[in-house]
Amino acid sequence: MENFYAHRRENGELQTVLAHLLGTAEKAKGFAAVFDAQEAGYLCGILHDIGKYSAEFQNRLLKNGKKVDHSTAGAKVAWKSKNVPASFCIAGHHGGLPDGGNRTDAEGPSLLARMKKAVPNYDAWEEERQPFISSLPNFCNKDAFTDSFFIRMLYSCLVDADYLDTEAFMTSGSVVRGDYDTIPVLAEKLTDYIAPWWEPTNALNKKRCEILNACLKAGSNQQNKRGLYTLTVPTGGGKTVSSLAFALQHAKTMGLDRVIYVIPYCSIIEQTAAVFRQILGDKNVLEHHAGVDYEVLEGDIDSFTYRKSLAAENWDMPVVVTTAVQFFESLYANRASKCRKLHHIANSVILFDEAQMLPSYHLRPCIAAISQLVMHYRATAVLCTATQPALNEIFAEFLPEQSVKEIYPNTEELYQFFRRVTIKQEGLIATPLLAEKLNRQRQALCIVNTRKQAQEIFSMLEGEGNYHLSTLMYARHRRQILDQVRIRLKKNLPCRLIATSLVEAGVDIDFPVVYREEAGLDSIIQAAGRCNREGKRSAAESFTYLFHMDEPAPPLFAMNIAASRRILADEEEIDGPQAIANYFYFYRLLLGKEAQDRDRILDALQKGISGSIFPFAQVAEKFHYIEQNTKTIYIALEENETLIQRIRQGEYTQQTLRDLNQYGIQLYPNHYAKLQQAGYLEKIDEAIVILSDRNLYSGETGLSIAVETGQGYIF
Repeated sequence: MENFYAHRRENGELQTVLAHLLGTAEKAKGFAAVFDAQEAGYLCGILHDIGKYSAEFQNRLLKNGKKVDHSTAGAKVAWKSKNVPASFCIAGHHGGLPDGGNRTDAEGPSLLARMKKAVPNYDAWEEERQPFISSLPNFCNKDAFTDSFFIRMLYSCLVDADYLDTEAFMTSGSVVRGDYDTIPVLAEKLTDYIAPWWEPTNALNKKRCEILNACLKAGSNQQNKRGLYTLTVPTGGGKTVSSLAFALQHAKTMGLDRVIYVIPYCSIIEQTAAVFRQILGDKNVLEHHAGVDYEVLEGDIDSFTYRKSLAAENWDMPVVVTTAVQFFESLYANRASKCRKLHHIANSVILFDEAQMLPSYHLRPCIAAISQLVMHYRATAVLCTATQPALNEIFAEFLPEQSVKEIYPNTEELYQFFRRVTIKQEGLIATPLLAEKLNRQRQALCIVNTRKQAQEIFSMLEGEGNYHLSTLMYARHRRQILDQVRIRLKKNLPCRLIATSLVEAGVDIDFPVVYREEAGLDSIIQAAGRCNREGKRSAAESFTYLFHMDEPAPPLFAMNIAASRRILADEEEIDGPQAIANYFYFYRLLLGKEAQDRDRILDALQKGISGSIFPFAQVAEKFHYIEQNTKTIYIALEENETLIQRIRQGEYTQQTLRDLNQYGIQLYPNHYAKLQQAGYLEKIDEAIVILSDRNLYSGETGLSIAVETGQGYIF
């Protein structure tokens, strides 16, 4: 055979294996150069498809023959060259990073078994063999966790380069990517946007401008190198725009490529992305989470939507707004689709909004991952919150040569200035008495720990203007309720809102009075941030009442409440930075070190698991950022009847699925089973289950079943 081919277009045109190897190698080399792994990147690219030099693969490509393993050959060459990371990457560039396995593995999917596997003859590769250097960055081969993290980052470089080179050939280069503004241009856009703010007319806006100016100066300071930062700003301080200001200036000063904003709550990711689009322009901001899929129309290769659909695959846009679930699960994933974007996290500013929401049971793996990005991948990480979780001690373990720097230096003074609420402890309040107190208020917010309590208290409210919010209501319904609440608050109409914790952070509502069932101190302070939010009243006349109920709180909240009680008993100013730090220290003391890596993710990567070294596939299966013990059902209503019918008929476009997501509710398995047994669920397929009885969904309280606690995350 004169030539060996890697890909064939629909029109029959062919790309040679050599052309694909060279194209992929150059792209992977450029991606990996960001973290000094250009030679390893090139090696991965130049070897990944050498198995296509076999007669068996050529028969598969040209004559539609049987499938053939074409990735093990390159993995074997890398292994013989003593480049184990490259061997993992090449072996998994289609099927996902395999477990390393152990030396007794004779067959199976593990890398060590693959190294013993017979593969089709690829000797023709020797005639076109390209030179390569088998070297690794200096930080490799020192500990297993660092090596495992590096393998994922290198894998990202290979799979993205492979996809891009293949895409370029298969589309004859017609795919349009890029055309984004540069970081310096985006920094100028922000400067123009905030220009009218520099002559504040009241004390509150003056303080917000001070915070913004401090962030701009810190970002522009050449002495503030890449590293680990905190931005601790109380509710109402303008943290969203100020943190973006620091990020863009710091990226401009340090030559970083992008800004990645990581958000835990479904209630605030969309509004944050909307603010950024308003400031920076729609084409420069990617909003990436499961609730957003960019519909691509055939032939529509020049639209912003099409470019965003491509950017969502690998995060090559200058500003990315995503969820903590997407971010951390990708860092511990093993599949190409999840890992492809990882190399674009390198050389970025990563802002973790509401940083106190890092899950306690995965706290150490999350901090270990952030530390790797800062230490070896030229990233800057910023922990942003009003209730800083005091993680210095854990970061010192994983990032020993870095100290944490606070962007706004005088946080104590900030808390004094922004203290707009008086927190009062009310002790035990029975449910009927709580409802009575709320009925006497013209406008009040009450936040409780369970969805059951929220429904019960709501049923006892009297008069007009009463509202309920919980995760038993689909997302679009919750937004509609919040819009009504804001209108009534603005017009000073009667308004009482009963809600679970989903309203605590980032939801822009301003009540004169807030009642909060006892919870973690961070939740209490976040709840207080919904009281007198705009500072239109004095703290002496704006109250947040802290209470507990006769029904015990769920076990989920036990340690948070115990830690809060300790601080409430010991501290005079429970909403100050020292009290908050003490709360988190004490809470983690109660929790214990082992519980902060409940699934032993770090041990698995350091020491192996189930007899396997580097257990990438097993870790990916174990690491779930939030509990995966819920099932989604979709509510069928008159307003979405046409959409549901299209889904029933098999119209599974990106747009129909995106629209359907707005009607989804997460249920615990026992509640799901009850609805299923009663015949209320219509199963369209494994992923789409419809609640067919509309009478079970109330326009006031959502789904009417026996309910327990829930949290409003988005995947």
